[in-house]
Amino acid sequence: MKNNITRFEARQIWDKFLKTEYLRLHTIESEAIMRKIASHLGENTEFWGNTGLLHDLDMDVIAGDYSKHGYKAVEILKSEGYDIPEMFNAIISHTEGVSGSDAKRSTSFEYILSAAENITGIISAYVILTPEKKVAGTKVSSIKKRLKSKAFAASVNREFIYDIEKADLELDVFLQLAIDAMTEIADEIGM
Repeated sequence: MKNNITRFEARQIWDKFLKTEYLRLHTIESEAIMRKIASHLGENTEFWGNTGLLHDLDMDVIAGDYSKHGYKAVEILKSEGYDIPEMFNAIISHTEGVSGSDAKRSTSFEYILSAAENITGIISAYVILTPEKKVAGTKVSSIKKRLKSKAFAASVNREFIYDIEKADLELDVFLQLAIDAMTEIADEIGM
């Protein structure tokens, strides 16, 4: 079993198991945000990015049975020859609160993954619903305003975004890093 995964390997597994276009875009966005935060914090950008890319690896496989979400992704990665406990724990813990899951976030890395993958929904919805805007130039204040409106991108778990402060990262800094990360991949994600 390998205890590390390269971006090339992660992308091959991602290509093999995740086919739904909006999920692919979401995980690419999550990867970019995780890389940006890792760089900001002086952490391993490839490891953090790969975790963001693979966190929803099982979504097409579980066919709506969210009680398996996260756990099935880890099972897939193990079947592909990997044993990466920190990554696996983060992937499972991002399902905290999902019906049938007993997962709980406890480390800064886990809080950051959950916040990163949720903020993609707010930023994407903001850009989509503001056609004259692109992700480039999006202001932190605009995203904060949308965060406060529970009707806006209602399925996004705002608690997980606000929990970024449990990882000792200020909300405004996190939001700017997320906007910057998505701006860097704007062409790839069509924003």
